[in-house]
Amino acid sequence: MHDIRLIRDEPTAFDAALRRRGVAPMSPSLLALDERRRAITTELQVAQARRNDASKAIGQAKAQKDEATAATLMAEVAALKEKMPALEAEGSEVDAAFQSALAAIPNLPADDVPEGADESGNVEQHRWGNPPSFDFVAREHPDFAGPLGLDFESAALISGARFAVLKGGIARLQRALGAFMLDRQTAAGFTEVIPPLLVRDEAVFGTGQLPKFAEDLFQTTDGRWLIPTAEVSLTNMVREQILGETELPLKFTALTQCFRSEAGAAGRDTRGLIRQHQFEKVELVAITTPEQSDAVHAEMTRAAEAILEELALPYRRVMLCTGDMGFTARKTFDLEVWLPGQACYREISSISNCGDFQARRMNARYRPTGESKGTRFVHTLNGSGLAVGRTLVAVLENYQRADGSVAIPEALLPYMGGLTELRPA
Repeated sequence: MHDIRLIRDEPTAFDAALRRRGVAPMSPSLLALDERRRAITTELQVAQARRNDASKAIGQAKAQKDEATAATLMAEVAALKEKMPALEAEGSEVDAAFQSALAAIPNLPADDVPEGADESGNVEQHRWGNPPSFDFVAREHPDFAGPLGLDFESAALISGARFAVLKGGIARLQRALGAFMLDRQTAAGFTEVIPPLLVRDEAVFGTGQLPKFAEDLFQTTDGRWLIPTAEVSLTNMVREQILGETELPLKFTALTQCFRSEAGAAGRDTRGLIRQHQFEKVELVAITTPEQSDAVHAEMTRAAEAILEELALPYRRVMLCTGDMGFTARKTFDLEVWLPGQACYREISSISNCGDFQARRMNARYRPTGESKGTRFVHTLNGSGLAVGRTLVAVLENYQRADGSVAIPEALLPYMGGLTELRPA
């Protein structure tokens, strides 16, 4: 959500920033709505004050037995009483239109975010590791992981497309990955949380999924939403709060199931685990002061990179351009892991600094040290540390062998109960 005062003060700069994201200028329509709602508020205040004054004057006129003046004033009060409900209704309608328009505008990009229309405009910043060399043709995981316990057929019978059943060693490997990631992220200073998976409208609005992306979510019959990421639950832990500056930064991590309808993903990654309706992810969320947020963004990115390095999975880091960033982000780093079966890098983590955009939607603030009254909006950050299913895919493909077996990365051996490899059943 944006601060309307900044739009009033600098409409040209606001529209220029939106233009970098490929969004048409919004300030003229927004400011017209804003001006009308403020005019209605002023008109209502004037009418209310006049009604109060006239009501008092009626009593005074009657006390003086000035019936003519009293009758004139009574007629005026009656007219005001008739006019005010219509003004209030118009004010509610205009304010709803204004709030809806404001809520639909994406965050503004940071100054150093590269300009571009789509992923082709992203800028690679760093590479780590070398893609493995095989003396056989590397395969994609759906082509060899079935005998290891990856079962799409049973899942399709139970739930339909874009679900999977994991059995035996491969299930143990996924569990090991989640536990390993949580252990590393808590060691890096993130507090482990087990949050709700079902949330209310206000929570999903606060992190920006509503109203724009409702079709990408699953909703229950009682109106709650299944979380698309633990970012929703973790970030909303500070909604409608005023924190002390000394409490910040707050850093949370959670391993949860996530649910996405993938409404706009027809035809993309229909095979395998890359794009599922239900998946596991270790999420990282931070709540900071504006002065801290860039440094915390770098820390969170490094925390995600460290997981890939310990698993010896080659990856690259890219800064997303203005046309490829998410709705709530002001700056985003993507980590893309090498998948030998596809012979390309694929996203495995997206770490975003949202500035105060989500905080305004949640009314999450802090009081600077030494100030007794003034408050400021916090900055929020989120990212994957990592997506467990996609990491499982990366391990399967990077550690595959010609005979269909898969070696277990050394970092995961303490979590595997003695298993050092997965072998076809």
